[in-house]
Amino acid sequence: MTTTPDISSGIPAAVSDVRGLFDSGATRPLAGRVARLKALRAMLTENQADWESALWADLHKSAGEAQLTEIGVVLAEIGHTLRHLRRWARPRRGPVPAVLWPARARLVPEPLGVVLVIAPWNYPVQLLLNPLVGVLAAGNTAVLKPSELAPATSALIARLVPRYFPDGAVRAVEGGVPETTELLAQRFDHIVFTGGGPVGRIVMRAAAEHLTPVTLELGGKSPVWFDDDARLHQAARRLAWAKFTNAGQTCVAPDYVMTTPDRVPALVAALETAIADLWGADPRAARDYGRIVNDRQFDRLVSLLDGVDVAVGGDHDRTERYLAPTVVTVPAAGGRPAIGPDAAHAVLREEIFGPVLPVVTVESAEQAVEVVNGWDKPLALYVFTSSTRTRRLFEQQTSSGAVVHDAGLIHVAATGLPFGGVGASGMGAYHGAHSWRTFSHLKPVLHKPLAPDTLRLAQPPFTERRLRFVKGLMRRG
Repeated sequence: MTTTPDISSGIPAAVSDVRGLFDSGATRPLAGRVARLKALRAMLTENQADWESALWADLHKSAGEAQLTEIGVVLAEIGHTLRHLRRWARPRRGPVPAVLWPARARLVPEPLGVVLVIAPWNYPVQLLLNPLVGVLAAGNTAVLKPSELAPATSALIARLVPRYFPDGAVRAVEGGVPETTELLAQRFDHIVFTGGGPVGRIVMRAAAEHLTPVTLELGGKSPVWFDDDARLHQAARRLAWAKFTNAGQTCVAPDYVMTTPDRVPALVAALETAIADLWGADPRAARDYGRIVNDRQFDRLVSLLDGVDVAVGGDHDRTERYLAPTVVTVPAAGGRPAIGPDAAHAVLREEIFGPVLPVVTVESAEQAVEVVNGWDKPLALYVFTSSTRTRRLFEQQTSSGAVVHDAGLIHVAATGLPFGGVGASGMGAYHGAHSWRTFSHLKPVLHKPLAPDTLRLAQPPFTERRLRFVKGLMRRG
């Protein structure tokens, strides 16, 4: 069985190997792409107990949550891709302007080459293997860098990848910052990175050395607007589920809720009820409630509780890295709330990435729009309202990676929709056909017959009559 390369000296060799395989043309045939997608599916389905155990060890994810948010998402992506791949990969007719007639054009999709996928620790299966589906579907080879902060999952990936991809089309490289740095020094044809903005900037700078395109999924503070009094408890349950799944360690988790002051008591009470319904009176004892990934993140999250009013939860235990689902209320400083570096409270200055949900008071939906537009564009924006006008307000006057009405998180599971950020929350997108497009190049192929030789009309000498004729053709487009 193929073994994982020696990391200390083997990263350039590993990248060279996958490039050599790509250059040989072995990954281009459609039948081979389908076979590799099926191999990826088998890697997941034949080892489900191992995946569940690894995710439990790394993040205290229950089997149900592992299936719903990790394994199942990737399997759905594979199934969707297998159903549509032949149509996506088919060359399509391209337009030819009248000035070039007679001529024929095609758009021929071709793979980019070698793609590096760098995954985070919070969804170490989904966010590593979901992009890989598109990479393989487009006919590329791949180098995978699982997160060292999810060591059990990383070790499982390193063990299984050689078994299911014995031709070396996919290679896994374990390690931390030194290994990632060495990987980024290599030449790739595309890089996918999911994580925080500071590391995203490092990835982008490294990619610039080789003019390598990047897809960056960077997160941010995804806001929520709430004013749906008639459906308060349904909204609170969906909001609590979206926020506290994976102990809040989700890049598209609701980061803070904005509502008017009169709605705060009822919303907080409904959130408390929803938390108890989902995880019991003591979430610490619930098998379906996760833990914080490490001590450093735990200490950071607990420090965010200083200076705010804890309305629900707040219990924590460092030995278990347990932090209860927590709702805090944050009054607007000086009458106008602020989000980002200038915020009065630490919990509003940067992405929380944990089970702490601030409820922030604003005077109106219009002021909430001002708050959203006052800082970086978020990865997602969630709106709970029964008002069509309010929905349109947020859709038309804010910019975000996605807008979801009356729910949270679910757009990540919509395989036909692009998943990506805008501005500081990321660039590029993947999922479904958008993955295939991201990891393919649509190459124009144009054929202009030698006869009749209409190109003579575009060649000197330019008589006044010929010039008028050519200008007329060009205006037709």
